[in-house]
Amino acid sequence: MKYNRILLKLSGESLMGDNEYGIDPKKLNEYANEVKTIVEMGVQVAIVIGGGNIFRGLQGASKGMDRVQGDYMGMLATVINSIALQGELEKNNIQTKLLSGIIIDPICESMSRQKAVNYLKKGNVVIISGGTGNPFFTTDTAAALRAVEIQADIILKGTRVDGIYTADPEKDKNAVKYDQVTFEEVYQKGLSIMDLTAFTLCKENKLPILVFNMNIKDNLKKIVLGEKVGTIVNV
Repeated sequence: MKYNRILLKLSGESLMGDNEYGIDPKKLNEYANEVKTIVEMGVQVAIVIGGGNIFRGLQGASKGMDRVQGDYMGMLATVINSIALQGELEKNNIQTKLLSGIIIDPICESMSRQKAVNYLKKGNVVIISGGTGNPFFTTDTAAALRAVEIQADIILKGTRVDGIYTADPEKDKNAVKYDQVTFEEVYQKGLSIMDLTAFTLCKENKLPILVFNMNIKDNLKKIVLGEKVGTIVNV
């Protein structure tokens, strides 16, 4: 296998499926099955999920809500999504541990690097919710931070498109896909992958990012086996 320990970053919106908000049970089941496949291959899997299908702190702030309170509401939204995914994985006989950047007894344990790594080594899927535990940071930044902490081989950023393009492929039919780009090229070309804080954290720690379409069956399996899927960002 090409990757032994991965951090999978999913957006909250990806859980909506065809709905306008909330969680689509069908989509949740599809994702759980994809994760189950690679766990049974022996891959150590950590997961960070956004909360945009429920609440976004920035959107609340743009409508006059206090930014700090809005961000904490967004963190709680990530916990809700994480509990949903945990339940679906355990329904599929995959052992999971739910950790969080914010302490919520008795739902989840507080996040610590040692705890997360120990659980991964024992074969648990580790879902890390609650963002970084601090306002003003996105779940992309949380994913980058957690990936660095657990010494993941790579961040796999699951999206609705099959990689990084010169422009938004959903809006521009002439957009061209990159198979591979460097961190410097992403800066120079102004490509939108993650927020700058998250991206810089990956660059400084030489942590590759692979952007791929999570909605295509067996993509996760192909990636860990080393097949060409999506776009990889590397040094």
